[in-house]
Amino acid sequence: MNYEAIATWSQVISSILFIGVLMWLFRRFMIPLIMAAQKSKNDEIALAERRRDEAKAALEALQARTGSAQADANAIRERALAQAQRERQTALAQAKEAGERVLRNAEGELRRARAAARDKLRAELASGALALARTEAAEKIDAARNARIVAGFLRFVQRAQN
Repeated sequence: MNYEAIATWSQVISSILFIGVLMWLFRRFMIPLIMAAQKSKNDEIALAERRRDEAKAALEALQARTGSAQADANAIRERALAQAQRERQTALAQAKEAGERVLRNAEGELRRARAAARDKLRAELASGALALARTEAAEKIDAARNARIVAGFLRFVQRAQN
């Protein structure tokens, strides 16, 4: 018997058995671990893609809402400008009306003041004229003549009353 051939075949068979055991161990323990790691990474990638898609959808929704909000802001701005213009026109109209009313009142007050001034001037002139007439009458007219003038005036007043 050839011991060398047996030793060689023994090494070949033991190498084949060793490789087979290694393959069996690799398949038994390593492949499930690799598959689990691959499944985990695939799940992470799928989750990341789903989150990306959700973020894109949320971004599109936010952009639509931003556009809507911008349109709302423009509409509010236009309404505010229109309201401010109406309030300005109303305030101007009220101020003009108040100014015209004050002007009319001032014109009325001016007419009343003029009338009062004329009346006061007439009263002062009449008072001055009476004072002057009294002094001159006292110098020029005696008591008898004064009595005749007063009696004539009283007759005139009585005739005017009848």
